[in-house]
Amino acid sequence: MTWLIDLFTQDSVAHAVLILSVVAAVGFLFGTLRVYGLSLGVAGVLFSGLLFGHFHFSIKPEVLEFAREFGLILFVYTIGMQVGPGFLASLRRQGLPLNLMAAAIVLLGVGVTIAIVVFGKVDMQAAVGLFAGATTNTPALGAAQQALKNIASVTEEAAKLPALAYAVAYPFGILGIIASMGLVRILLRIQPAAEAAEFTKQLQSHLPKVTTQNLVVQNANLDGLAIEKIPGLAESGVVISRIYKGKEVEVATPDTVIHTGDIVLAVGAQDKLEQIRLIIGVVAGIDLKTLPSRLTNRRVLVTKKNVLGKSMEELDLHEAFGVTITRISRAEIEFTPTPSFRFQFGDTVNVVGEEEDIERAAKELGNSIKQLNHPQIVPIFVGIALGVILGSWPVHFPQMSAPVKLGLAGGPLLAAIFLSRLGRLGPLIWYMPLSANYMLREFGIVLFLACVGLRAGDQFLATLLQGDGLYWMACASAITLIPLLVVGFFARLYYKLNYMSLCGLLSGSMTDPPALAFANSMAGSDAPSVSYATVYPLTMLLRVLMAQLLVIFFVR
Repeated sequence: MTWLIDLFTQDSVAHAVLILSVVAAVGFLFGTLRVYGLSLGVAGVLFSGLLFGHFHFSIKPEVLEFAREFGLILFVYTIGMQVGPGFLASLRRQGLPLNLMAAAIVLLGVGVTIAIVVFGKVDMQAAVGLFAGATTNTPALGAAQQALKNIASVTEEAAKLPALAYAVAYPFGILGIIASMGLVRILLRIQPAAEAAEFTKQLQSHLPKVTTQNLVVQNANLDGLAIEKIPGLAESGVVISRIYKGKEVEVATPDTVIHTGDIVLAVGAQDKLEQIRLIIGVVAGIDLKTLPSRLTNRRVLVTKKNVLGKSMEELDLHEAFGVTITRISRAEIEFTPTPSFRFQFGDTVNVVGEEEDIERAAKELGNSIKQLNHPQIVPIFVGIALGVILGSWPVHFPQMSAPVKLGLAGGPLLAAIFLSRLGRLGPLIWYMPLSANYMLREFGIVLFLACVGLRAGDQFLATLLQGDGLYWMACASAITLIPLLVVGFFARLYYKLNYMSLCGLLSGSMTDPPALAFANSMAGSDAPSVSYATVYPLTMLLRVLMAQLLVIFFVR
């Protein structure tokens, strides 16, 4: 049995994998325990790591640091891939209010930190570490340490204070955000599942619902005109998919000629259909879809590489195969295409035509479920590499002692958002099946939390119980809770912000991936991820800047 003891105690690759696996498994068991209807979820892995670290189950520091940072990168990158397609729409709709509230959380945290220094008699060297740890922002700690190096009067012992204070504050920083979400939820009697459903409803209400309308051509000015020449049709996004001339229903293409008395089936948003009705004629008393016809419709997947990036006009399926595309579904959003619409991998198109024509069009588009579910591995690593480069790019500001960087969380997040919207670059396709996304996301956050707990666990209790440890933690809890609760209740009671968006706001304002993972798990919804990504860049910049300013103005 000595080999088993050695496996748990001696540094090796097998030892590191074993410790991380056991910490993760035990942590998930912690996370499933419910107290008053609340559970820690994935955050239980942090407690498991602290427990194992306290009993000196350690991993080589360089291995631990790599696993922690790589886990964080996987988590934020997959978040970016998931929210990217709808990110700009969300930013336009509520980006300014969310970022103002996130900035308020940062500035309130700075105010509480200054109050702790002035009234609580805590040295700023320690207070800035509490500010970074209580807000779970490692780049802020690095910026503060860099700023301290440029102050000649700071002793070597004083220079160690930020890191010690950060270690004390960090665990409660994570738990404090989760506790804030829980307090808002309990005191305001919020049901997360209902809020998630309401979020989806609100999102869909901002999108025009695609419907159909049968119209009789009565406008004499349209007699003998091709469908593509109908005034305002192309700009409206309405698609005419079928036409009935009194004998049988036929597929309608842009060059199909219409005459007065014809009946056409138009597909589009309700308000746009009304505009087209005023041009064409009146609503017909029959539905062309119910009449006997050789036409049918089928949903087809876009998976063929040589189709990606091409526009509807360039592909010209109606000319090549005699079919018409009436609807497109992308990222769970359905709309009608315009001639300039460009196809992306994973689009689902509704094709109308005769069966054999649809079959030929489907082959042209790909329509391969196997290809859709196959992860695109090379783009994942290319995207992560670009994200690391972006996160490591220093941005210099006047009078700042150290450059500002987005870091290994912000860089991959923004890279994934951009690349998921781009869709394709040359032979590389940025598409990730939902199951693969969830797997990588959960694996990444578990790896990150396990490493954070193991790293802090061996010194956590000693630092907490000796000297100013407990007092520091009380101060850190104030830095965490006061801004979150003030803005959280304001956002809910005054601004009427959806609870799932609120959770994303609170997590993003603290740049805290574990809290985001907890928020996502509450109702099985990715809704918090959207607001998290919306406020993250500004918040990261503000926190790093504020940490340096605290040192510059208060350390002598």
